[in-house]
Amino acid sequence: MEEFQGPEPGRHNMTETTRSLELNQSKWWISVFFCGFLIFAGDSLVMLLLNFYYVQDNRSANDIDQQYRGTWTQALVQNVAFPVLIPLFFILPKPNPETVSDHQTNKRPSFLRVLLLYVSLGVLVSVYSKLYALAKLYVGWGVLVSAQLILTSLFSAFINRLKFNRWIIVSIIFTLASDFFCTPAFSGTPTDDESYTNGIKTWLILIFPTLAFSLSLSITQLGFEKVLVKTKRYGNKKVFRMVLEMQIYVSLIATLICLVGLFASGEFKELKGDSERFKKGKTYYILSLVGLALSWQVWAVGLLGLVLLVSGLFADVVHMCASPVVALLVVFAFDFKDDDFGWQRRGALLGAVLALASYFYYLHKTKKKEVAELNKREHNNSEEA
Repeated sequence: MEEFQGPEPGRHNMTETTRSLELNQSKWWISVFFCGFLIFAGDSLVMLLLNFYYVQDNRSANDIDQQYRGTWTQALVQNVAFPVLIPLFFILPKPNPETVSDHQTNKRPSFLRVLLLYVSLGVLVSVYSKLYALAKLYVGWGVLVSAQLILTSLFSAFINRLKFNRWIIVSIIFTLASDFFCTPAFSGTPTDDESYTNGIKTWLILIFPTLAFSLSLSITQLGFEKVLVKTKRYGNKKVFRMVLEMQIYVSLIATLICLVGLFASGEFKELKGDSERFKKGKTYYILSLVGLALSWQVWAVGLLGLVLLVSGLFADVVHMCASPVVALLVVFAFDFKDDDFGWQRRGALLGAVLALASYFYYLHKTKKKEVAELNKREHNNSEEA
C-alpha cells in the first residue's frame, strides 16, 4: 500500500508484468478508499464537534461584537495538532530511490524550491483557516463549500492541466446539486438580522477563503507532481509518506501564522473567559478543542492523500459529497429546530452517490485502459522478438 505508481515495462513476460500492474492498481484502489474514508470521518467529526462547541458557547446570547470573536482560536485548532503525525511519518518505511544519472540529479528541485512550496501553502492554509472560521459565522456553512468546487475546477484546468470528460462534468454537476439541497445544520449560523447587517462584507469574507482553499489544492497537486516526487528522498516514487511530510510542514507554518494572529489580535486574553462561559465547564471546553484539532488532521490527511493519488478536484468532490452524510449525523446528534432529513436531503444523498459513482467509473475506465495498453505493448514486443 506504500507505493502507488504502476510498474515500468521491462524484460518480463506478459503475465508477470500484467499481474504486477494489477497488484499495484489494487493497492491504489485500497489507498483511495482509505483516504475517502478519512475525509468522511474527518468531515463528520468536525461538524459534530463544531456544533457542540457553538451550542455550549451560547453564541446567540452574546453581543454582536463578541459573536464574531474566537476565529483565530478556531484557525489555530485546525492546524495545531500536526505533531501527532510525526511518529507515523517515521514509522512508515522510506522508499528505495531509483538509480538516476548525473543529468537527472541536476534537475532535482533545490531546498529553496521545496521551502517556497511549503511556505506558500502554509500561508494559504492559514488564510482559509482564519477566513473560513469567520465566514461560517457571517454567512453560515452552506454557501462556503458550494463556491469552492467551481473555483477548484477552474484552477485544476488552468494550473494542473486537467482534461475534463463527460464523467467528470456529470460528477461535478451532481456534487453541486447535492450540496445545494443538503447543507448540514450549524449552530454558529448567523440569524437573518446578522446577515443583513453585514451586507457586502460577508461576500468578501466568503470569496477569499474559497479562493485560498481551491488554490491550495491545485498548488498541492503541483507540488506533489513537480517538486516532492523529484527529490532525492523519494526518487520519482509517489508514497504516502509524502502526504504526511506535506501536512506536517504546511501545518507548522500555518500554526505559527495563526499563533501570531492570536497574540497580535489580543484574542488569547479571551480564552479564559471562553472556557468559563462554556456551559458544560472547562473540561468539556478543552476536550472539544482537542477533538476538533485531531479531527481536522484526520480530514487533512485524507484530503491530501486523494490529491496525491488522483487530483485536487477529486479530493474536493469527495469532500463535498460527505455533506449529506454529515447532515444525517447532525440530525441524529442534535435537536435543532426545523432540522430533519426530509426529501430534499434524501435526494441530495442520492445525488452524492451518483456524483461519486460517475467519478469512480471514470477512474475505473482509466485503470482498465492502462492494463489493456500494457497487454497490447507486451504482445507487440513478443511478436517482434
